[in-house]
Amino acid sequence: MIRLLLLLCALAIPAKAEEVVAGLSQNRVSITTNFDGSEILVFGAVKREIPIPRDAPLEVIVTIAGPSEPVTVRKKDKRLGIWVNTDALHVDRAPAFYAVATSGVLNSVLSFEEDFRHRISIERAIRADGAPGSTEEKGDFTDALIRIRKADGLYQTLIGAVNLSEETLFRTSVALPANLTEGDYKTRIFLTRRGEVLDVFETTINVQKVGLERLLFNLAHERPLIYGLLSIFIAIAAGWIASAVFRYLRT
Repeated sequence: MIRLLLLLCALAIPAKAEEVVAGLSQNRVSITTNFDGSEILVFGAVKREIPIPRDAPLEVIVTIAGPSEPVTVRKKDKRLGIWVNTDALHVDRAPAFYAVATSGVLNSVLSFEEDFRHRISIERAIRADGAPGSTEEKGDFTDALIRIRKADGLYQTLIGAVNLSEETLFRTSVALPANLTEGDYKTRIFLTRRGEVLDVFETTINVQKVGLERLLFNLAHERPLIYGLLSIFIAIAAGWIASAVFRYLRT
C-alpha cells in the first residue's frame, strides 16, 4: 500500500520539460605567489523530454558569486578644502566577486519577479535590506559599491557572452581577477523562457591560497605575534644587506 502511494505521488509530480546539464573547466583555483588571474569555462547542454518550443526562445544565464560579507560604504564630501567621510551605509551582505553572463539582454531574458526571487543581477545579489535610510539613499551607496568593484574587475555584467547553439548547447567564459578572496564560489546556470526560470543548475568553485601564500596567510591569522616578529626581522635583515652592498660598492 505504501509503495503504491509513493508511486502515485511520483507520477503526480510533473517532470521538467527542459533541464540543464553543465560542467566547468575547473572546480578549483589555486592562488600562488605569481597568481595573476584565471579563466573559468562554463559549458553544457539542455536535456529535453519534449520537442523544442517555438513560441519563445530559450535563454541561458550564468552567475558566479564569491563569498558574501558585510561591507561599509562611505561617502566623502569636501569640507573646508579637505575630503572627509560624511555618511556611511552598512551593507548586510555583498559578494566579494560577482559575474553574471547572459545569452541576451538581461531585462529581456529575465523578469523582475524572477530576478527578485533568485537574486540574479548584481543589484539583487547585494543585500542592504536591513540598513537604515531611504530606498534612494541605499541605491546611491550600492551603486557606488558596484561602480568601485566593477573598476577592480570584481563585478562583471557580461551581456551576450553566453553562446547558445540551436537552443541546446551553450558555453561561456568568465575571467577571475588576481585579487580574489578565498572561499567557495557559487556557480548557477539558469534556463529561462519568456523571462521565467525553467531550471537551475548549481555547483561550486573552490578558491584557495597554496604554497607560500597559504603559509603566510595562516601565520598572520593564527600566529600574529610570530608573524609580526618575523616581518620586523626580515625588514632589519633586508636593510642591513642593502647597507652592506652599498658600502661595498663605494669602496
